[in-house]
Amino acid sequence: MYARSSTFRGRPEGIEAGIRFVEDEAGPKLAGTEGCRGLSLLVDRTTGYCIATSSWDTEEAMTDSDGSLRPVRERGRDLLGASMQVDSWEIVVMHRTHHGACCRVSWLDGDVDAMAETFRTALLPRLEEVDGFCSASMLVDRLGGLCCITTAWASEEAMTASRTTADTLRERLATEVSGIVVEVHEFDLAYAHLHVPEMA
Repeated sequence: MYARSSTFRGRPEGIEAGIRFVEDEAGPKLAGTEGCRGLSLLVDRTTGYCIATSSWDTEEAMTDSDGSLRPVRERGRDLLGASMQVDSWEIVVMHRTHHGACCRVSWLDGDVDAMAETFRTALLPRLEEVDGFCSASMLVDRLGGLCCITTAWASEEAMTASRTTADTLRERLATEVSGIVVEVHEFDLAYAHLHVPEMA
C-alpha cells in the first residue's frame, strides 16, 4: 500500500473552503480513480497548515494518477492560498479501532525499517492502552530516510492528555534507532475516508 501527501501552508481563513472542496470535489474524484483507497484531510485552523493524504493499492496506480489529479491539488492550493509540497510514501503500519476527531503527526529521520519494527512491536501496544486512542499509522520514504507517524484521538481533550506519553514514546523510538525527531504537529481530522486495511 502506498500514499501521496499534499502539504499546504496557507491562510487560516481559507480552511473551510478547502474542507468543502475536499468533500464536494476532491473526495468524489479520488473515489472514482482506479486503485485509490480514499482520502483524508488534516487541518490546523489556527495556522492554515493542512495535509491531504490519498492511499493507493500499488505504487503504479499512485504514479499513473498523478497527471489527472494534479489540477485537483492545484485547485486546493489556490483555495487555501497556500504553498504546496507533494510527497510519496509506502504504508508500513496501519492499525485502527475507529476514526478519531484529531491527529498528532510526527516526522522522524533515520533507519525506516528499524523505526517500523520498533514502532510496531514496542510502541503500538503501549499506545493502545492510552485513553482516547483511535488509530496509528506509519508511512515511510525509504530514499529520504523519513517516516511519518500519525495517531488519531477521540477528542482534543484525549489528544492533549496523551502528550506526555506520546513525547516519551517518540523519544524512545528515536533513541533506540539513532533517529531524529524532525517535527511534531497536531491537527483536526476534517475528512476521514482513508480506507487502508489493517497492517499492524
